[in-house]
Amino acid sequence: MVMHLYIHGGQVIDGTGEVPFAASVLVRDDKIVAVGQEADQQVMHLDQVKRIDASGLTVMPGLIDSHCHLSFDDASSNLEIFHQRRNALSALVASYNAKKVLRAGVTSILDPDSVFANSLDLRDAINAGYVEGPRMACGAYALITGVGGTAGNLIADEGVTGYYRVVHGENEIIREVRRQIKEGVDWIKVHVSGVVPHYAHLGERCSWSQKELDLVCEVAHDMGVPVMGHCRGAEAVKRAVKADFDMLFHATGMDEEAVKAVIDKRIPVCPSLTFQANIADFGAQIGTSQALIDLFKNEIQESVEPMKRLIAAGVPLICGSESGFTAVPYGDWHHREMEVFVKYFGMTPLQAIRSATADNAFAMKMSGELGLIKPGCYADILCIEGDPSQQISLLGETRLIHHVIKNGQQLDLSPLPAHTRLSGWHIPTMGQRISKSAVMPAFN
Repeated sequence: MVMHLYIHGGQVIDGTGEVPFAASVLVRDDKIVAVGQEADQQVMHLDQVKRIDASGLTVMPGLIDSHCHLSFDDASSNLEIFHQRRNALSALVASYNAKKVLRAGVTSILDPDSVFANSLDLRDAINAGYVEGPRMACGAYALITGVGGTAGNLIADEGVTGYYRVVHGENEIIREVRRQIKEGVDWIKVHVSGVVPHYAHLGERCSWSQKELDLVCEVAHDMGVPVMGHCRGAEAVKRAVKADFDMLFHATGMDEEAVKAVIDKRIPVCPSLTFQANIADFGAQIGTSQALIDLFKNEIQESVEPMKRLIAAGVPLICGSESGFTAVPYGDWHHREMEVFVKYFGMTPLQAIRSATADNAFAMKMSGELGLIKPGCYADILCIEGDPSQQISLLGETRLIHHVIKNGQQLDLSPLPAHTRLSGWHIPTMGQRISKSAVMPAFN
């Protein structure tokens, strides 16, 4: 049976960056079929139509988050992710987190890597209707070399640690890329840069040779699968660009040559600076060390001019929250990257919304089909009180979200059942260092 949904009375932000306009939206099954007067005319000839009065609301595309780790479960450290997680339980918890994300108005996510690669199973369960959650595109295990990753000696020298898989040499690279494609990944994820413990003072360093990165892309592209790279530092960015990576995460620490390389190939960049922005702004309140706060503040500031140059050159900047850690819990901060783009990179709110909708459809491999209020596009729609084109922070106020529609279906936004913390799942903190002089002043 054909299903129609008619949304009327609202102001439309269509995702293209154009100013809002008053218009109705008509949906048939999972697609938008008409906008504006055409929608009003068509609905007059339909018998069974579900109607949503959007008076006083903004009607816009559902948000897309291109960096969301559903299986990490608001972890406070890599130790938790690497050593405290169990496969089946992790998948079940991720399905709960998926519902949190959806209720925040995020109708699509890219989950770049996950423990046990179980994001693939969650994606397929959502697609089949077993589980409620956002539309998903997925990587599996992030590929690293024996010296790479962002967790130093916590990562085993062979095999899988948490969301990483170590590959040694050409044969292992080829075998693992093909294995992941067989398992059904949408993207291959590579940690191009990582922290080498003894050289941590140098920051993240490129841990792949050019030949190795070229091979990853050659094998993946031969099978029609794109490659995304975690890149911090100029050398990592330059090598990833030269290897024909399709998308870059972070891309911080770029020099002139790296910026020019990204511009020349117009490779979309997902800065994912929400984590850093939250620590910079709120770290003092949660006990983060000042050294780490300063580090993240510097990373943001050093990114300002390079990112502005990418924007001016027409390179797409897309939004990713890196939700999955305590600094960016699910459901709370998916709008924050847009705020970063406006505050630091000079985007208008409408440009930032485009980054989180129409431009972000690239990460879902659905450019032109998703993230737009246009006929022929998938009906992933958000109705929110107020005007985000004037105040981008409204998109972080879930209480203002009146309707979330995914694939043409209006979702139940009732609060999720409360849950307790899983025993042994999170690592308790011992708090700050206790010195005798601090707790027993009489001994001074």
